[in-house]
Amino acid sequence: MTTHIGAKPGDIAETVLMPGDPRRAEWAAETFLDAPRKINEVRGMLGFTGTWKGNPVTIHGSGMGMPSLSIYANELIRDFGAKTLIRIGSAGAMQEAVKIRDLVLAMTATTLSTPSRGMFRELSFAPCADFGLLRAAVAAAEAKAHACHVGGIYSSDVFYDERPDLTETMTRHGVLAVEMEAAELYILAARHKVRALAVLTVSDHLITGEELPSGDRERSFGEMVEVALEAAFA
Repeated sequence: MTTHIGAKPGDIAETVLMPGDPRRAEWAAETFLDAPRKINEVRGMLGFTGTWKGNPVTIHGSGMGMPSLSIYANELIRDFGAKTLIRIGSAGAMQEAVKIRDLVLAMTATTLSTPSRGMFRELSFAPCADFGLLRAAVAAAEAKAHACHVGGIYSSDVFYDERPDLTETMTRHGVLAVEMEAAELYILAARHKVRALAVLTVSDHLITGEELPSGDRERSFGEMVEVALEAAFA
């Protein structure tokens, strides 16, 4: 048990999927895991552990933003022995070729600021995904014929951004999508020598203004969970 996770020793698997929304963690656990059981509900942040094809898996919410994810990822790694952490979440597309419902596999994650920024001082550290996980996720997406894009994303520390100039610059430099957590996850994985990947579903589009209808989200997000699980145990 830690300050933010009420699980007992042995309750959390070495493989952890991390959606931002705790209710999405509940849905994913009930949909994809065998015999899921709730292992955390401290402060309303839900976590569940079950098995997938006989492999132990925990699905635990991270909350919104890098400060929240940093708390849970740190405790999962340091106190519960998590070795593989895969973010499963939504993202906003920043390229015309990236469509609503497409998957984005984040090879790198650009950011202006993370909770780890003070540690690096003047260094511009470049956080990236674990290559083995990334390669396995690409293979899983291709095998399932899911539309998939691999490249750099932007992890924003604000949701209501008022920097259209920054968005334009990143779009011009090929950044695929924006979300709010992956950069810190990748930094923590590098620090603690564990594996990390962000598998994202495009739910809205910064260029076209399109948004994924709420009724379609479950099916689209299900593809993301399948790819994440396949990648974790490839």
